[in-house]
Amino acid sequence: MDSHTITAVILGIVEGLTEFLPVSSTGHLILATELLGFNAKEWEVFNVVIQLPAILAVVVLYWRTFVDVAKGALRADPDSLHFVRNVLVAFIPSAILGVLLKKKIDMLMETPAVVAAALVVGGVLILVIERLARQGEYQPVSKLPLPKALAVGVMQCLAMIPGMSRSASTIMGALSMGINRKTAAEFSFFLAVPTMFGATAKQLWDNRHELTSGAASVGWGDIAVGGVVSFLVSLVVIKFFVTYIGRHGFAPFAWYRIVIGAGALVWLLGV
Repeated sequence: MDSHTITAVILGIVEGLTEFLPVSSTGHLILATELLGFNAKEWEVFNVVIQLPAILAVVVLYWRTFVDVAKGALRADPDSLHFVRNVLVAFIPSAILGVLLKKKIDMLMETPAVVAAALVVGGVLILVIERLARQGEYQPVSKLPLPKALAVGVMQCLAMIPGMSRSASTIMGALSMGINRKTAAEFSFFLAVPTMFGATAKQLWDNRHELTSGAASVGWGDIAVGGVVSFLVSLVVIKFFVTYIGRHGFAPFAWYRIVIGAGALVWLLGV
């Protein structure tokens, strides 16, 4: 394998391991790119696009839910319509702000120190919320009240700060409102589908000329390799995550964030 393929595999593993854990996949990809000496600008599009195969892992593992919702929506089944409503309503805030703040978000993504600091801050917030939040009974996403679904969507906007984590923002937002851990995790998974589809589509459109002309140093072959790796790793991680949080909660991920973020800050400031 050439160096580009090896890099694609490494970043694909990082993406698959971190996309659905509350540790920030984007933050890890940025830090991995920086700490391993990869050209950050060269791999910028790759780091966004390989999130799409990871999201497809959700569709594969929860395919029955998506099929049942689609069938139910066609029959105007209330639960199915509420499921679609909750996911779309939660998606809207980040979709709007993502377009309005794109330039500022891109600037932050080019600053690894911001990512490292956000990992630490997010870890502390997880510990605080995990300790103070009262966990309710499990309920399917379709049963969540509309105001709570919207509030989770607003919390997802925190993930526009690289290193905060989309899954951490949505899950901790849900927990702070008394939503059960499993419900919070599943809602985060389902909300990832339109969110990351939208982000990937926009990134592909913005860089369409570079990708189709063959001018990009990281091409479709690298994206395909990284995508397959991130998809396969994500399948394993999603199954592990739901089982793990039911027994241990989110505190181990919070401490991991704090240690990694602090270590990265020390290294970056030293450099």
